[in-house]
Amino acid sequence: MAKIKTWIRAARPRTVLLSFSGVLLGGFLAIKAGPSTGSGTWFCLLFCALTAVLLQVLSNLANDYGDFKKGTDSAKRVGPQREMQSGAITEKEMKHGLAITAGLCLISGALIFVFAQLSWQELAVFAVLGIGAVLAALFYTLGKHPYGYRGLGDLYCFLFFGWAAVAGTYYLASKNLDFSVLLPASAMGFFSNAVLNINNMRDYENDKASGKNSLVVKLGQKNAFIYHCLLIGGAFVCLTLFLALHHAAWYSYLFLLISLLFVKDIIAIKKTKPELLDPFLGRQVKHSFLLVLTFGILLLI
Repeated sequence: MAKIKTWIRAARPRTVLLSFSGVLLGGFLAIKAGPSTGSGTWFCLLFCALTAVLLQVLSNLANDYGDFKKGTDSAKRVGPQREMQSGAITEKEMKHGLAITAGLCLISGALIFVFAQLSWQELAVFAVLGIGAVLAALFYTLGKHPYGYRGLGDLYCFLFFGWAAVAGTYYLASKNLDFSVLLPASAMGFFSNAVLNINNMRDYENDKASGKNSLVVKLGQKNAFIYHCLLIGGAFVCLTLFLALHHAAWYSYLFLLISLLFVKDIIAIKKTKPELLDPFLGRQVKHSFLLVLTFGILLLI
């Protein structure tokens, strides 16, 4: 039982809700577009959600392993203690955990294709995207040249937990090609980046000392805060533009009331020392999920 709890901590369940939110938003958009509501569509959405969650867990486990091996997870780190750092999970166990999770990602992704009933051309495109997502989750901090150590983590979050999660789910469930969906997909990418940004603002001093050149390390704390404000503002602009393009009913814009929660957090973040920012990471995830839920329900009414 203790070991199970250890692996649950390593998976970082508080971040899982964020990956699910992207698929949920894509599902809302697909249903609004009028997809088939047969069992195949619902199973497709189910495995899209499962795959996104597994990719998030894979990324978290790889991050635990990669940062430990590179010495980034030192005693100076101010965030929650990692499982390899504490010795709760050995290197051999983590390698097995990564292999199993990567395998589950591929199996879950393959089941999406079964229920989505794709053409060979579509299957090839999504197969490449799926394999790319698994590799991107692994090499965020693994390998000799991890892109997370070069300030490219935000790009990964934007593409895979924003565009791929939302627009990919939308297409698989609806079979519609609507480029305006990239607006809410971008919004989800911005929210995902905001979570990562809070994490990196918290770890700024340790990352800088360890040679982990996250975007926050490159920007500096002051500019990273400005970047955070732009991410939140940009997300709301994208969602509002999407509604305007689709001539949504007036009540659909009530989702903007949720912005008050984000503004409140932004004000608090400005006043909080970087090493004390950890609670805001969870708040960003929860508020993003609440926003997606509110936006989706109002869209379908």
